[in-house]
Amino acid sequence: MQILFRNLLRRKTSFKQDVVCRAYSSCKFLDIGQPTPATHPQLLKDGEITPSITSEEYISRRKRLLELLPEKSLAIIAAAPQKMMTDVVPYTYRQDADYLYLTGCQQPGGVAVLGHESGLCMFMPEQTTHDIVWQGKSAGTDAALKTFKAEQSYPISKLHEILPNMIKGSSRLFHNMLTAIPTYTELEAFQKAASIGKVKDLSNITHELRWVKSPAELKLMRESASIACQALLQTMLHSKMHPYEGMLSAKVEYECKMRGAQRMAFNPVVGGGPNASVIHYARNDQKIRDGDLVLMDVGCELHGYVSDLSRTWSPCGSLSSVQEELYDLILQTNKDCIKLCRPGTSIRKIHNNSVEMLLKGLEEIGILKDDRIKYYNQLNPTSIGHYLGMDVHDSSMISYDRPLKPGVVITIEPGIYIPSSFDGPERFFLDLLYSSVPCYSTKALG
Repeated sequence: MQILFRNLLRRKTSFKQDVVCRAYSSCKFLDIGQPTPATHPQLLKDGEITPSITSEEYISRRKRLLELLPEKSLAIIAAAPQKMMTDVVPYTYRQDADYLYLTGCQQPGGVAVLGHESGLCMFMPEQTTHDIVWQGKSAGTDAALKTFKAEQSYPISKLHEILPNMIKGSSRLFHNMLTAIPTYTELEAFQKAASIGKVKDLSNITHELRWVKSPAELKLMRESASIACQALLQTMLHSKMHPYEGMLSAKVEYECKMRGAQRMAFNPVVGGGPNASVIHYARNDQKIRDGDLVLMDVGCELHGYVSDLSRTWSPCGSLSSVQEELYDLILQTNKDCIKLCRPGTSIRKIHNNSVEMLLKGLEEIGILKDDRIKYYNQLNPTSIGHYLGMDVHDSSMISYDRPLKPGVVITIEPGIYIPSSFDGPERFFLDLLYSSVPCYSTKALG
């Protein structure tokens, strides 16, 4: 009995030690309303404010902005407003690209002010107990200092006391006109500055900064493009058994989000037959008929960076001889234009080259004869591409004539749209043919 009792004691002691070895920390991390390395270690590494983008990179962005601003000037950037679906139900929130680019804050309600003397000053929203219960916690003044590395931070209620003095002491005032809010535009100091011509649009400067991507940004854009490509391939395989625009739209969004995307970059364009000749078709409510082609123009957003790609295919698995002629022309144009994507060229030059190639091909096929430019513009009213980054049409203030640099990201999207109303040979009364792929400036990914 004594031997048995000793064995039980040993087993009990061993069990206690085993429990201690497997104990885990119950320490609670501070929730600031968006992922941090402490709350989401699967997404962020130490030192990152948003996935792949470190606090040092955000600070560097602000320094570069200040270098481009005139001496003693001030920049005001408001967060994107929260848009409501109904009186109490908000749409999914997406931050303004300039505000996100400079602060890393993904939440509404804030105003960022950047000056040579003040550095980054963030005015943060104040939450009530009711707000926390219904919406969860959000970043406040402490997070502005500790997480977003602001030099100063105040509650948004203090803006009307502090910002006027900052404005009065500035030589010029810049702000994001697209996200301007009455909270600061109705201040007497702001209105006085505007009346004497001191207020300018900040987008000309921020778009210049955002135009050339850093290695970390390019990495996110590659991942975003990869997710969209994989999702589109899965959707193409899905299309034969489920030839409905709405189902294909749902499928591609599902596949993107299952691979880590936060949202789609824009509402997917899924056009079957005649619907595909509407460039920004968004209804996605029709069945795709046998023999029709389907166009899908999609992209997804990954941690603030978007992709944009388009494909045309036949759900039934085959193309007619006429469809093949046009498809081959567009595919060859696409490949040749991608070869032109290198530093020194421009979107305009690439576009002009694509027009020449398509005009020549369409004449050889027999679609275009007289007054070819007029009819060509009916078949393709779009540009060959656009800049891509935090927005789908990124850095829109930058001219398409600007020579490309390493790190600039553009799309290459040749296409031919042939609506039933087009006055051409009857055998080409297709509804649409379109083929494109995302393209990067040659040195950008090297």
